[in-house]
Amino acid sequence: MNGRPDGEARRARAAARRIISHHLGDGAYRVCARGGGATNHVYEVAHPEGTFIVRLSLDPAKIHDFQKEQWAIAQAREAGVPVPQVLEVGNQPGPFVYMVSNLARGEEATRHPQRMELLEQLGALAARIHRVATHGFGSTFDWSHNQLSRCETWDAYLGRELALEARLETLAEHGGVDEDRLARMRERLQEIGGLAGEPRLNHGDLRLKNVLATREGRITALIDWEFATSNAAPFWDTSLALHDLSIDEKHAYLAGYGLDVARLAEIAPHLKALNLLNYAPYLQRAVEAGDAAQVERCRTRLSGALDLYSL
Repeated sequence: MNGRPDGEARRARAAARRIISHHLGDGAYRVCARGGGATNHVYEVAHPEGTFIVRLSLDPAKIHDFQKEQWAIAQAREAGVPVPQVLEVGNQPGPFVYMVSNLARGEEATRHPQRMELLEQLGALAARIHRVATHGFGSTFDWSHNQLSRCETWDAYLGRELALEARLETLAEHGGVDEDRLARMRERLQEIGGLAGEPRLNHGDLRLKNVLATREGRITALIDWEFATSNAAPFWDTSLALHDLSIDEKHAYLAGYGLDVARLAEIAPHLKALNLLNYAPYLQRAVEAGDAAQVERCRTRLSGALDLYSL
């Protein structure tokens, strides 16, 4: 699975069955792999009590991400966002840490024939998420009692968690971004804190791959909240949601969100600055991997040559 040892995958599969048995008793009759990421295994487990999704990781620190997801999903549900129900986060029986949720019905929306309608719905759900008030900025917020790792201000978040200067250095050294553009980026990014007002809950990855929908085109669940943050809204989520959409798809999302032309024009320079900043880690990984072709693709995007709608 995803380049990890087959032995680890077999252990994770057995652990998923064991976790469900631990909480619900023996009787799991089907355990199916559902993909996963760099650190997660994901399994669907069928049991007489229902069908469940079990996400597992051997990284003990991952339990904090699961706890954050549990909190964020509960808040989103209260705001009227369709989400799975998280039933348990734990680490017993070990060695995996895990999160158990009920199975959300629907098909992944990435290639759904009603893509435009779904993007408009996604924009409307984003607006609901952004009504959830939070405190501070970044990945450590209301879900956690930790204090030392919190960023109480936007500027602290830029400097500490986002590592603004290191990212700008990457863009300058490998992305071909000159000093004038770096200065404009820095200025636009620092302005966001004053424009956004109080922080709000952000999903952190509002794309159709994290949307489940009916065949008729109704969103049934917004999933994968591991990148949820307390952040500047609509800036953070919107910059991530729009960057790989076509022009018409951007219109659909923004219409659902309720961003009019005047407001969009006001915040567009800030969305662009965030988008550029978020390319820095991808560029850095390409450089470290010696992938010259990927570096060149990043440089082309960062140059603005693909922007055909402004001079």
